[in-house]
Amino acid sequence: MALEVLEALDSARTQWYHVTAIVIAGMGFFTDAYDLFCISTVSKLLGRLYYFDPSSDKPGKLPTSVNNFVVGVALVGTLSGQLVFGWLGDKLGRKKVYGVTLILMVLCAIASGLSLGSSAKSVMGTLCFFRFWLGFGIGGDYPLSATIMSEYANKRTRGAFIAAVFAMQGVGIIFAGLVSMTLAGLFRSYYPAPSYIQNRVLSTQPESDLLWRLVLMIGAVPALLTYYWRMKMPETGRYTAIIEGNAKQAAADMARVLDIEIQAEQDKVAEFNAANNYPLWSNEFFQRHGRHLIGTMTCWFLLDIAFYSQNLTQKDIFPAIGLIDKEFNMSAISEVFQTSRAMFVIALLGTFPGYWFTVFFIEKLGRYKIQLVGFFMMSFFMFVIGVKYDYLKNESKGLFALLYGLTFFFANFGPNSTTFVLPAELFPTRVRSTCHALSAAAGKAGALVGAFGIQSLTVGGETKKIKKAMIILAVTNMLGFFCSFLVTETKGRSLEEISGEDGRESELTPTPNNTRAQGARSETM
Repeated sequence: MALEVLEALDSARTQWYHVTAIVIAGMGFFTDAYDLFCISTVSKLLGRLYYFDPSSDKPGKLPTSVNNFVVGVALVGTLSGQLVFGWLGDKLGRKKVYGVTLILMVLCAIASGLSLGSSAKSVMGTLCFFRFWLGFGIGGDYPLSATIMSEYANKRTRGAFIAAVFAMQGVGIIFAGLVSMTLAGLFRSYYPAPSYIQNRVLSTQPESDLLWRLVLMIGAVPALLTYYWRMKMPETGRYTAIIEGNAKQAAADMARVLDIEIQAEQDKVAEFNAANNYPLWSNEFFQRHGRHLIGTMTCWFLLDIAFYSQNLTQKDIFPAIGLIDKEFNMSAISEVFQTSRAMFVIALLGTFPGYWFTVFFIEKLGRYKIQLVGFFMMSFFMFVIGVKYDYLKNESKGLFALLYGLTFFFANFGPNSTTFVLPAELFPTRVRSTCHALSAAAGKAGALVGAFGIQSLTVGGETKKIKKAMIILAVTNMLGFFCSFLVTETKGRSLEEISGEDGRESELTPTPNNTRAQGARSETM
């Protein structure tokens, strides 16, 4: 039982509106990535500014607990925001809450940079407070952007479109490094200073307090520019027809978007809804979709332990690779410049290509193969780095940098992209946003393990602990490889066929349930 409005969306040719939707949704992810990862470029600067000890041979450093909270509190907010906005996306509509996430991101990015106080504790406290709410807004973007893009796209290019939205995260990471590097370069040229070993006090320029604030506040700009266009997007046809039950409005909205005529078919909408009106917390949902929900949640959880550990701890790995000088041989702003430059290079050469390889190959290779290969290769390269860490660090820094970059490449040409795509395709319209939110929140729980657990091993720069961290991450990725067998391939099929909403027998709709659903429909007819 197919609705004409859904068939029209599935078979529509790729047109300018699809590109516009990718840009509008993608700019949210650009902002998300910038806001989440720019803190890594300035966290060491915060230590120099607010935890300076003139008697120490090394520059000031954020205490481990403070560092973990500064870096990780946005992830706590993101997890909370994913659950709240994901649920609201199914209850109130995708569009109605889509703009709220951007408003939160704009206000809290600015407020994070304005964090004031008379002591280190008060500055860090206000910074953590606003970064929590910044993360809350960021969290809402995950389920809403993925769901909106999946429900607008045609079935031939849906995976590439969703992956393209997520690929803007790679651009945001590059931009975080570029902005920090550019600002630090300008500040360094106007406010030169000796290295820490030359002069402990003067090595931290007073102007550097403005630098970190500007880096954080610039994250408000892309979100602000995107708000108007988000508000002009119509609600998705699938939400309007299937959840609101308004076939006429859905047909009118999608006919305008796709520039074709579509019949309303209100009677079919009623039948469609009657056949699929089961809640998330029901036996029928778990019989039909439980295995895949467990699969998307566990895979994203395991992936984000590794992915966020990589991104948040790279500032601790860079000195070992030789990409930046020792901290006592740099001034405060020079350290920001070198850390940002290294982050920019790794993102440009390793992170960014991986995202776009997924965009170009996901419809050819499929989500399943890309995820399996990505997890396996990440595990392999991290295991090699962990086992051969001493040799790579002392004898072959170029090979170290190559292996480290490849872990980023296969994260993004692999599970970091596919774990975002699959939850937007596997589940029914009525609970799609919520299921994506649950999967994404599981991922952020994994990110918190990375921020509060793995980062604690790397923050001191001790060889033994870094080796241990890399081995742990290798094992984590291998677990992700095996958990990937819980999900299935979705390429080339309509969302309703994948979820079994159209009544066709599928891997997601076991034969007994499918038979019951068909019987129920025949009785109503």
